[in-house]
Amino acid sequence: MQFIKHFDSIRMTDIAQVGGKNASLGEMIHALSSKNVLIPSGFAITANAYWKHLHDNNLTGQIKTLLGRIDKKKLDTLSDAGKQIRTLITKAPLPDEIVAQVTQAYQELEKKYGKQCDVAVRSSATAEDLPDASFAGQQETFLNIQGIDALLAVCSRAFASLFTNRAISYRIDKGFNHMDIALSIGVQKMVRSDKACAGVIFTLDTESGFKDVVYITSSYGLGETVVQGSVDPDEFYVHKPTLEQGHKPILKKRLGSKTIKMIYTDAPAQPTKIVDVESAERLKYSLSEQELLDLAHQAVVIENYYAQLKGTWSPMDIEWAKDGNDGKLYIVQARPETVHSRQENSQTISEYSIANKASLSNKIVVKGKSVGRKIVVGNALVIQSPEKIGSVKQGDIIVTDMTDPDWEPIMKLAGGIITNRGGRTCHAAIVSRELGIPAIVGTGNGTEKIKTGQEITLNCSSGEVGIVYDGAIPFQVKQINVQDITKPSVEIFMNLGNPDEAFNLANLPVDGIGLARLEFIINSSIQVHPMALVCPEKVTDPGERDQIDKLTIEYNDKKQFFIDKLAQEAGTIAAAFYPKPVIFRLSDFKSNEYRKLVGGQFFEPEEENPMIGFRGASRYFHDLYRDAFALECLAMKKIRLEMGLTNAILMIPFVRTIAEGQAVIEEMKKHGLERGRDNLEIYMMVEVPSNVILIDEFSKLFDGFSIGSNDLTQLTLAVDRDSALVSNIFDERNEAVEFMLKAAIEGAKRNNKKVGICGQAPSDYPELARSLQEWGIHSLSLNPDSILQTIRNFGSDN
Repeated sequence: MQFIKHFDSIRMTDIAQVGGKNASLGEMIHALSSKNVLIPSGFAITANAYWKHLHDNNLTGQIKTLLGRIDKKKLDTLSDAGKQIRTLITKAPLPDEIVAQVTQAYQELEKKYGKQCDVAVRSSATAEDLPDASFAGQQETFLNIQGIDALLAVCSRAFASLFTNRAISYRIDKGFNHMDIALSIGVQKMVRSDKACAGVIFTLDTESGFKDVVYITSSYGLGETVVQGSVDPDEFYVHKPTLEQGHKPILKKRLGSKTIKMIYTDAPAQPTKIVDVESAERLKYSLSEQELLDLAHQAVVIENYYAQLKGTWSPMDIEWAKDGNDGKLYIVQARPETVHSRQENSQTISEYSIANKASLSNKIVVKGKSVGRKIVVGNALVIQSPEKIGSVKQGDIIVTDMTDPDWEPIMKLAGGIITNRGGRTCHAAIVSRELGIPAIVGTGNGTEKIKTGQEITLNCSSGEVGIVYDGAIPFQVKQINVQDITKPSVEIFMNLGNPDEAFNLANLPVDGIGLARLEFIINSSIQVHPMALVCPEKVTDPGERDQIDKLTIEYNDKKQFFIDKLAQEAGTIAAAFYPKPVIFRLSDFKSNEYRKLVGGQFFEPEEENPMIGFRGASRYFHDLYRDAFALECLAMKKIRLEMGLTNAILMIPFVRTIAEGQAVIEEMKKHGLERGRDNLEIYMMVEVPSNVILIDEFSKLFDGFSIGSNDLTQLTLAVDRDSALVSNIFDERNEAVEFMLKAAIEGAKRNNKKVGICGQAPSDYPELARSLQEWGIHSLSLNPDSILQTIRNFGSDN
């Protein structure tokens, strides 16, 4: 009987013999090697070998008997049975026929890669990666196995891993018959990522299910640390549609701590070990931008191939490794993603929200990376070992250092998970998604800050950052059926400044983004005054210079830090809604706000009334800010030309005069942003009365307008909107303000220019939204929490 199949002879039709993991490797080697997908060679020890091992050693009956003694409600019965079964399998000798064929197959690998060639030995269950179940992590993996004796020794351990406690428990929960499933073993040439880096790729955003990105994690050393969640990896996003058009659309980049790595040892009994990463290396990204693009290309090829094979969208979960010897990037595993792919046809949106989050800052216990988009309240249980399952009550929020597959029986009882270590592709994150419970991973010190019995609120509803609050914080959940929403005749856009929320909000029924505030990104992600990067020598405060050096550590040219960071963060918003229009309002800080940025005090004037001072268009061509504005322009140019996100529209705020409008357009042109070139559209905010009065003249300079109702109201009524003494006068429904709104809309239409509104008023006052529609406004741009209600309000009028 044949017990060996080489990867290049395996296809997906061989799952029953080699399991999903090995079948996928064979299929990719056969179909994708010619498309620059690099996969190390190897062979599979088939399910026939597993059954042969059990049969020749008379193990089948004994295993059935032991399995029959398991009472799932009594965990010790599962543990005892699993231990006895594993002992039976590992102590039984491998049949001679299996030994002979494995030896011959390994010797063939040695001819290709050299004597004592190092291999990875992975278990591949024959029911793996079905649409409704992922067996990932249930069985064992052995790395850096060298020599035939070492290989044969781990084969029986791999067979036995079909009966780990977690695997038995998982099959019981999923309704699988234990004796219907066999185990195949994959033997694959190792990639020397111990000398480089490795990680995981998902061909979607793991939290929102957003389809149009490749999500890549990476850390130094062998990839097990990323998979296990023992390390906080670097994280990257690449936009698929424009990548396939030949662009370089690297979106968000997040630097992980990468404190440890797994490397080879010379000891056969312990072939790998964990060591610390040097502090200088931790502060660098583990992949270059070109390597990110190469990995993303391979991932897209794999996803497209499986979609063609299955006849439907097929997001993938991929493990990759970079070889430190040859510098190449290899795919070592690929399996179907099993959470969002099952939700593809769902028409229901669940919206979790907490009111007045800003007032809860004193309640924050820890922060980390959010998994899932839910909120849960429960009692914390701080435990360090899965052996403490007896202390877990249904709905407890488990707090621990990290999890591995042995934790799964506990995780099934939990209301949420919090870990010190791990990224969004670690074990805790993957299993939490599959179980449908929220998790916050990589908190750093969750087990120190949170106490057992403490009532906490776990909030994963606000993008990438998950927050743990002390106590039970009230929250709301809305179930919305998208099919029930009737779109109004006016276009509905959204106001959005936080890139971390972009993928989550991309499924809302909007026509694009009407206001993306660049100052939000500058404040939260860049943090440094742009002139402090242009003229760092003028920053004389040692503390602020140190902050700048830390933030820009990867850049010799500090200006490039601003350009890249702004392009990546703003590009994330453009990518989330591509190809729908996304209108970026260029920075509109006031001078007092600019002073709060790192280094800002050295470049900003002190003004009595900054609201009507040195802001908006006036800054862009002024000697005090011109060089900073150039960085903003270069970032927008990078988004449109290098990333290919030509849906980006640029909008100029606070243009007081025609001359200012002309000067800004000329300044933008100097930096490659020429109106009409590469289909670039430039809009203007309508927020100064002069904009309405001279709307015909401004229409000659700009492609469209967006009304900022807050400033227009303030300047029409001459009222400081921040003053409590006159706040009763500030009202967008005042007759004079409505006159200005109507005149602006009519003037834009008279000149065949699009006109929308991006101020707060339509969100706050539905009656004003209806008036704007009657006057002929093209679009309303609303805050995310107002969109669905506003659409329903319009729908009820139809």
